[in-house]
Amino acid sequence: MVVRAATRLTMLALAGWTLSACASLKEAPATFELSAPPPASQRASATRAQILIPEPTATKALDSQQIVVKPTPQTIESLGASQWSDRLPRLVQLRTLQAFQNTGRVGAVGVPGQGLAIDYQVVMELRRFEVAFEPGAAAVVEIAVKALNDKTGVVRDTRIFRAVVPVAGAGSPAYVAALDTAFGQVADEIVAWTIRLL
Repeated sequence: MVVRAATRLTMLALAGWTLSACASLKEAPATFELSAPPPASQRASATRAQILIPEPTATKALDSQQIVVKPTPQTIESLGASQWSDRLPRLVQLRTLQAFQNTGRVGAVGVPGQGLAIDYQVVMELRRFEVAFEPGAAAVVEIAVKALNDKTGVVRDTRIFRAVVPVAGAGSPAYVAALDTAFGQVADEIVAWTIRLL
């Protein structure tokens, strides 16, 4: 009786070890970054304004680490076995911050909590950040932006920035490369537009 119970416990332990070993062998998803934008190619006059970059708002589909693909205009899926290195709104916030910093043409730029005496906020909404497959595979990035006077609460101007970049190749690296290029174009335009506006 004791032997039988011990055997049963041993078998259960072995089964548990086998399951945990299988789980640990599951391949981790490939993790991708957005590139740090180079200095803006669109030249703009400098501004002494201090700019705040809040985290962009986004729908639940975009407010995650998942890389969004749209097989049809009405269908949203995640790119299999792939993810962003952080939540997409946070990545866009930090890379946009870098884009402003890399120009060397603003008084100061920061994110909430850094204690800057803010003149303007660049308020963003992520509307599209996906690989769409109709009619052909292309990365689509669309960001709505408001330039908000932080002292008065008055919106100085609003604009929607959009870039579409065809996917060259197949698979996750090709999709992410196209998204990265599209975002780089949009970030470049946002920076140039903001500096000209202020």
